Amino acid sequence: MGELYKKLLENNKKWVDDQLAIDKDFFKDLAKGQTPQLLWIGCSDSRVPANEIVGAKPGDVFVHRNIANMVVHSDMNMLSVLDYAVNVLKVRHVIVCGHYCCGGVKAAMGNSSIGIIDNWIRHIKDVYRLHQKELDSISNEEQRFNKFVEVNVKEQVFDLAKTSIVQNAWQSNQPLFLHGWVYGLNSGYVTDLDVNISSEKDLDDVYQLKF
Repeated sequence: MGELYKKLLENNKKWVDDQLAIDKDFFKDLAKGQTPQLLWIGCSDSRVPANEIVGAKPGDVFVHRNIANMVVHSDMNMLSVLDYAVNVLKVRHVIVCGHYCCGGVKAAMGNSSIGIIDNWIRHIKDVYRLHQKELDSISNEEQRFNKFVEVNVKEQVFDLAKTSIVQNAWQSNQPLFLHGWVYGLNSGYVTDLDVNISSEKDLDDVYQLKF
């Protein structure tokens, strides 16, 4: 099966032993159910582990990940996760977390064909088109790349706020707070992009001041 595959199974056994050494009821308690207060919509990048970044334990964070942390209104996977998180788990916070050096965002800055992912990257290119004047005015490529990562996160938070799931929650006075973060791979720190939205009024106010 290969050494890597065997190592994964060995690591799992060690992880179980370590958890039980700390708390003998760890897995029994975990199996009783989950009550996370947070939904994390992040990138699929293997360097961005949602739980570890915020120091959370298993059961604390409900997670959806895709290329470049996109909120696409035709993505039934994302919508199903969002609906379950908001209407069943009753999470109070949804964080869209992008990260600098994002491969999906980088690909959207160019014109090379990668494969079937080109169809997904089309959505990210639409974000660039919306902010092309600002982004094209940044001559330094790294700075332009970083800015694109940030505006992409902001646009995904706005798109999240416009979903019927979030709109219905707000209309029924369910407490639900949306946030946009960017994670720094080279530092480990997250940056709050100050798009914190908890109502339709917040959405209008923040949208006017977003950039």
